[in-house]
Amino acid sequence: MEAVQAGFWIVVLLVVLAVLFDFMNGFHDAANSIATVVSTGVLKPHHAVAFAACFNFVAIFVFHLSVAATVGKGIVLPGVVDHHVVFGALIGAISWNVITWYYGIPSSSSHALIGGIVGSTIAKAGAGALIAQGIWKTVVFILVSPMLGFLFGSLLMVVVAWVCRGASPIRIDNWFRRLQLVSAGLYSLGHGGNDAQKTIGIIWMLLIGSGYAAATDALPPAWTIWACYIAIALGTMFGGWRIVKTMGQKITKLKPVGGFCAETGGAMTLFLATTLGIPVSTTHTITGAIVGVGSVQRASAVRWGVAGNIVWAWVFTIPASAFIGAVFYLIGRAVL
Repeated sequence: MEAVQAGFWIVVLLVVLAVLFDFMNGFHDAANSIATVVSTGVLKPHHAVAFAACFNFVAIFVFHLSVAATVGKGIVLPGVVDHHVVFGALIGAISWNVITWYYGIPSSSSHALIGGIVGSTIAKAGAGALIAQGIWKTVVFILVSPMLGFLFGSLLMVVVAWVCRGASPIRIDNWFRRLQLVSAGLYSLGHGGNDAQKTIGIIWMLLIGSGYAAATDALPPAWTIWACYIAIALGTMFGGWRIVKTMGQKITKLKPVGGFCAETGGAMTLFLATTLGIPVSTTHTITGAIVGVGSVQRASAVRWGVAGNIVWAWVFTIPASAFIGAVFYLIGRAVL
């Protein structure tokens, strides 16, 4: 009886830790949603975070749980996951998020979580316990999502330049200051829809592994959905100001028209990936879109050195969080 109670409280503790990760996801990735709208002066920072948080939460009513199903059932073979694996995965992801937040590096919370799951699972059962299709789908979109963001952002910039070719710069600026509110809302909607579902997925994985949910269930328990969407919205409310400056100004200087094209291009990519059930990085997506917009103006408008440093953070995210996840799996085995 005592062992059953102890197991229950361990699951509760891990659910709380997962929700904390979701909060940190919103905190860490808030800059992705608001950097352009703040850097162009359309909204003040405290208004921008409230605006983004609202749309993060509204995503609960818009998207199906395809990404949650991929993370919860499509990364690790059934029967392998236990609370030690989930503990290692979450600590691996949280640790990498804290490190990159501290140094102002816009890395991917999503890939940190996937890396943590991979490392913790390999530490327990080896690489054979991973589902190759789910892993490769995620890894491929490390490249595809910023490329799509770049493509959509640059194409939109070209289209807007052609449509507005006869208008004065002041009129264009006024139009796109209003339109950027629409694009920022769409991007925040996509951010909430894709990122909150990753934490729903890992909680679902935990509940299945501990016997509190069945692998045949079509949907996770409703409380997990509400908890994760609320947590990511609250995380966005508190913001991640260290990263805003990098995303909004260090890569390229943006005007409202550029911010609109970057956010809309990023939102299009996120909507597509979430519909397909692919956990992508909102950081990668918006960075690609910002670079695409800047490159249309002229190649020298993009600070390629800063963009290159961000790419290196992308490359290291999965292996670094996987290593930390494996270490904490072993610690969890000894402690929990």
